[in-house]
This record gives sequence, structure tokens and C-alpha cells, in this order.
Amino acid sequence: MQFLLYGANGYTGQLIAEEAANFNLKPILAGRNADKISALAKRLGYDYRIFDIQDTAALEAALREVPVVLHAAGPFIHTARPMLEACLRTGVHYLDITGEIAVFEMAARLNDAARSAGVMLLPGTGFDVVPTDCLALFLKQQLPDATHLKLAFSGLGGGVSHGTALTMAENLGKGGAIRQHGKIINVPMGHHAMYVEFPGARRFVMSIPWGDVSTAYYTTGIPNIETYTSIKPAAYKWIQRQRYINWLLRTPFVRNIVKKQIQKRPAGPNAEQRAQAKTLVWGEVRNAQGDLRQAGLITPEGYTTTALTSLIITKRVLHHDTPIGFQTPASAYGTDLILEIPGTERMIL
Repeated sequence: MQFLLYGANGYTGQLIAEEAANFNLKPILAGRNADKISALAKRLGYDYRIFDIQDTAALEAALREVPVVLHAAGPFIHTARPMLEACLRTGVHYLDITGEIAVFEMAARLNDAARSAGVMLLPGTGFDVVPTDCLALFLKQQLPDATHLKLAFSGLGGGVSHGTALTMAENLGKGGAIRQHGKIINVPMGHHAMYVEFPGARRFVMSIPWGDVSTAYYTTGIPNIETYTSIKPAAYKWIQRQRYINWLLRTPFVRNIVKKQIQKRPAGPNAEQRAQAKTLVWGEVRNAQGDLRQAGLITPEGYTTTALTSLIITKRVLHHDTPIGFQTPASAYGTDLILEIPGTERMIL
């Protein structure tokens, strides 16, 4: 069962390619790095295509070979639009592994066009946002009149890939975001902080502009959403001071320095690091009367989860399980999607 995997030469794209055979899937590997793509294709025994995503003719020719593309080449704020628009023109279902709020909102605005074209647009098939999206819908079901949602995650071990780090570099100095009364608003990075009782661990967390600020609203209808990640309290104090130098962090000079440093680091956590790591997820909903519900997840390490959830969703699409239009992981496939990942546990807290 073939699909197009664009960005297969990246860290996460390669993980997906290596895991695909375990799902009886056969990706066509694609990207613009001829040496890396061809070497990976030869090693895994897959077909490949070499083209830049800005080459419209080559992109559309590749898409016409498959029913679905799994887009893994970020930062998606630069690459999602040409792929989305090409999918609408060719009638191909769109998946990606983004975590960027702007990309989710972009895809949501294309809902009517996707319905007219008969295709599904489902960004965020990886760690961001499958576990948190599934937990958000689960909590909504526990408290149907919820008006406020908080989500947090904490990685235990593992590391960050070049792609994730470069996306973070693109957002240096931009601050945070929350959803308030149904609207996404800009706030300082880390404008809220608290301690959270994750499954089996208490962690200090600060608010960040995680993808669920966008997606959880479409999944649950809850109008007030905040998202958090764990951080050391000492580092949080530095983040609070960062707002005074955001103007400097936004300059190309600083961002280029950061990007050069990123390229000197390992591409991402190795197999042993991923196997030993795990991620904790926490969520809370509250209604207007002050009633609360909390729940949590324990999942494998984030990049492992991304590869597995992306392939689970891709296989569903290839089996014609494709609600059309803009979708989130849980709106398309329900709260138990994340439980298909071996080693995942969900609990009411």
C-alpha cells in the first residue's frame, strides 16, 4: 500500500520510513536531498522521487501516483501551503507532523475547499498533537459542559531533533499563545506557570504555544485553552526575562547563529535513548460551576510516538477511513487512537 512520504531524509521522516514495513506500508520516499533520499530508498527497498516542494509540476506529478501524502518536511509554516494547495488540486488526502498553530489554522480555513475536493486535511499526526488531542476529547466526554481546558506534557529522557529545534528557532522572540473566548490571542512566553501532578510525577510547567491551542478547539469546542510543558524553575526565571529581548531574538542575525549551532548537534535522539524515554501527558477541564476533571497519559518517547501514530493514521486513510474536510486526530479517529500505540496508558486522575 503506497503513499508519498515527503521529507523522508529528515530525522522523523527517516524514522517513519524505517517503521513503515511493520505496518505493511510501502512509502514512495521524496524530498529535495538526492543523496540522502536515494541512499535511504536503496537501504529500505523503496521507490523515491527527488524534487523541491516549490516545483509545482513535479509535486503534482508525484501526488497523482498516490491517494495520500504524509508531509514531514518542516518548518511547516514555510512548506505546508504548497503541499496543501497541491493536494486540493490533485484530490489527494493530506497528513503532516506539524505542531505549528499557524499551520493548523491555515488548514482549518481550507475546510470548505477540502470538502469540495473530497479530501481530508489532517495536520498534526505525530506527538503534537495526537496524545493531547485524544486526551482533550476524552476529558470533554467526562465533563460535556467544560468551558476551560489545560493540557501539559513532560518528556522523561530522549532529546530534540534538528527539525524541531529549527522550528523553535523560527519562533524565537515571538512569545506565546492561548485561546480565550474562542479566539487565539498572543501572550508572553511562559505567562502562566504551575506545578502539575502528572501520572507518577510532580513537575513544574509553564505555558507555551503548543498546537492544541488551535486543534483542541475544533476537537472539543471548548473556548478557553492553555497548553504547558515542564521546565526547571530556574530556567523559567530566564524565560520571564526573555520578553525584554524578544526584539533581539527576532533578528535574522541571532536566528542564524542559533540555526548554525543546531546543525552541529546530533540529528536527534538515538534508538537507545528513544527506547528508554517516555512522555507524560496531563489534562484538566473545568466548567462554569467550577467542577473539574483530570486525566493523564503515559506514552513512548515523542519521536517514536510520532512515527507510530503517523503510520496508523496513514494506514487508515489507505483503507478509506477518511472523513473529508479539515480534521484533527481525535475528531477523525476518536479518543482511543493514542491507545493503539504499544506501551500507552490512560488514567483518570
